[in-house]
Amino acid sequence: MDFLQKLELYRQQQEALAWEGTFKDYLQLVKARPYIAQLSHARIYNMIKDAGIEEENGVKKYKFFAEEIFGLEKTLEKLVEEYFHSAARRLDVRKRILLLMGPVSGGKSTIVTMLKKGLEKYSRTDRGALYGIKGCPMHEEPLHLIPEELRPDFEREYGVYIEGNLCPVCRLRLQTEFNGQIELMPVERVIFSEENRIGIGTFTPSDPKSQDIADLTGSIDFSTITEYGSESDPRAYRFDGELNIANRGIMEFQEMLKCDEKFLWNLLSLSQEGNFKAGRFALISADEVVVAHTNEAEYKAFISNKKNEALQSRIIVIRVPYNLKVSEEVKIYEKLIRNSDMKHIHIAPHALRAASIFSVLSRLKESKKQGMDLVKKMKLYDGEDVEGFKQKDVTELLNENPDEGMSGVDPRYVINRISSALVTKDTTCINALDVLRALKDGLDQHPSITKEEKERLINFIAIARREFDEIAKKEVQKAFVYSYEESARTLFQNYLDNVEAYCNGVKLKDPITEEELDPDEKLMRSIEEQIGVSENAKKSFREEILIRLSSYARRGKTFDYNSHERLKEAIEKKLFADLKDVVKITTSTRTPDAEQLKRINQVSKRLIDEHGYCPVCANELLKYVGSLLNR
Repeated sequence: MDFLQKLELYRQQQEALAWEGTFKDYLQLVKARPYIAQLSHARIYNMIKDAGIEEENGVKKYKFFAEEIFGLEKTLEKLVEEYFHSAARRLDVRKRILLLMGPVSGGKSTIVTMLKKGLEKYSRTDRGALYGIKGCPMHEEPLHLIPEELRPDFEREYGVYIEGNLCPVCRLRLQTEFNGQIELMPVERVIFSEENRIGIGTFTPSDPKSQDIADLTGSIDFSTITEYGSESDPRAYRFDGELNIANRGIMEFQEMLKCDEKFLWNLLSLSQEGNFKAGRFALISADEVVVAHTNEAEYKAFISNKKNEALQSRIIVIRVPYNLKVSEEVKIYEKLIRNSDMKHIHIAPHALRAASIFSVLSRLKESKKQGMDLVKKMKLYDGEDVEGFKQKDVTELLNENPDEGMSGVDPRYVINRISSALVTKDTTCINALDVLRALKDGLDQHPSITKEEKERLINFIAIARREFDEIAKKEVQKAFVYSYEESARTLFQNYLDNVEAYCNGVKLKDPITEEELDPDEKLMRSIEEQIGVSENAKKSFREEILIRLSSYARRGKTFDYNSHERLKEAIEKKLFADLKDVVKITTSTRTPDAEQLKRINQVSKRLIDEHGYCPVCANELLKYVGSLLNR
């Protein structure tokens, strides 16, 4: 199918969405599909739920946000379950303005943009379909036509709750055009569109002296005043403010707390009563989700002002901190680079990870727990078990510093520096060292940070480099072992056999000679010493391994090479220690002989074919690791 055919198909799909009928026809639709009359909060909640929800380690993951928001699972769970789910059930929380509060570039605007874009797409589906009175400037719910006295009967018969009243325009039209016969009122399908200002509004504060309240609530149409003779005639008023056009959907209030007070007063009755005042009309009903976002400093200034108490009580605050997981931070940078025009430049494996280590470290707070440093904390948050701590300790660490993630290096700074490295280095590839160098150079151009803060950040760059050094050595050493996984598993199984014999006080049988042998103490200690298990602690460590092995067996699970993080680390270090001299000599020789050259080419090919390197960064990695091993 060529592009013109796709264009024609798209046009046909758009035309197929159109529907028009009378209120009588609409009632038939409501009877068959009651969800088309759901309120705005319920529609957004169902939009998120319909995209799919998974649960991992007791934390819900929403597919709706999966492609854009990373590392904020708990924030999103609070947003969806505590706000939208409760509001969808018509609990009092729906009468609150949703305020996303957090540091710059933390994802607040992205969340709102996703909700707005998502609603546009959802309104084009059967599950997200909605209908409005044709010709209504607020595309309001047709069920508003039903008189208050008949609504209980309607709810009993149709199972649909009605909230809100006719806007001034529709009330006038019902009487003048249709003589009060609501069943004849025309109804059409509504498709949300931010561009067309249907169901999605955005309000941005500007100069309070020049900005008019009409931006929110609409304004008098002076060109028709003489025709209709009164400012209270709906036909002489433009219902085109952001609160009007966002009816049935969502209204984004950008930087709400920077706004002049007079603009916030309209939100008081909108949030609590579901209506607002416009012109010389009675209160106008509006069913919309109001989402605002701000930073922490402005929020603290806002709540410290006693004049804001009324509005403060009508706000639900959701904190949106920075991501604290290195693996998720990598995804943020990958997404930002994917959207750029720099796809022709190769980014070496672990380059973005090095940058992510730096940024995440800057966001962490020191722990009072003995033996816990920032690097251990970073690894623990990213799902790794570290010496002396397990994943169950993560919740306690997070509770220790509730403000963790509300400050630190923002993703924009990091991506700006990566961009600088991408465009300034005359090569087809950048590696982790290029990225870390660009991050360090950027600090010199940052006038707002203090000398102490700069030193702290330079220290985090140094830590990120040390972490990369370890990753680089492992990467090369793995590539040198042709069947690395197989070698590791063989060594792992050999260790387990010896540990089992040692703990049970029995001998091992040689697989070839069937001779009975004592457990190989030298082998076990050579592995255990790699992770600092002392002679006095070896017995308890081996017993712990055996208990874990038995626990897996009881549950019908296989205890393998990846089941125990510390043992896995010990096996890897043992393999690498045995291989270190070979790697060192081969990578650092300036004039390699034929055999060494053959091995280098094999390793380079393996890095390219199996690990995602290009010829440039594979060669640079081998040289760099050679220099590391010679220090």
